[in-house]
Amino acid sequence: MNIYKITLLALLATLAVVGRIATNPIPNVQPVTSVIIIGGMFLGPVAGVILAILVTFLSNMILGTGIWTIWQIISWGIIGIISGFIGKKITEIPFFVIVSFSIFSGYLFGFIMSLTNYQITGQGFLAYYLLSLPFDTSHAIGNALFMILLYPVVSRVFKKYIKNHLNTN
Repeated sequence: MNIYKITLLALLATLAVVGRIATNPIPNVQPVTSVIIIGGMFLGPVAGVILAILVTFLSNMILGTGIWTIWQIISWGIIGIISGFIGKKITEIPFFVIVSFSIFSGYLFGFIMSLTNYQITGQGFLAYYLLSLPFDTSHAIGNALFMILLYPVVSRVFKKYIKNHLNTN
């Protein structure tokens, strides 16, 4: 991992943390998932996991941490790994597919969090999951909006990085 890649990871983590804190009043609407998808697609699965760890720990230091923190890292880490493998296997991904994947990721994140947190309520998994679907839908819609806003700008930076990185190696 070179200095330029570490710098890009730091910038993405900062964008996600600040965005998560700024959008905190809106339930489940935050840019973290979209930023992790973008980072994973362009920088690889390891970068997606690093982003998941950094963003979760840093933002939860301000928003509150608890047993859910580890499951957030796992959920976002899985999304980062999937994004990284998609980015490695497919060079030209249509934008609507990226936005669709960000919507799917909102539901995937919610499903994983429901698998791990339903015991707290004393209800069964199905009841907990069904009650969480409106929040998962907010997350999915937020992901799509953030992807539409962030991807065109951030992808230019990454395409420049890839072009420069390939020319120097």
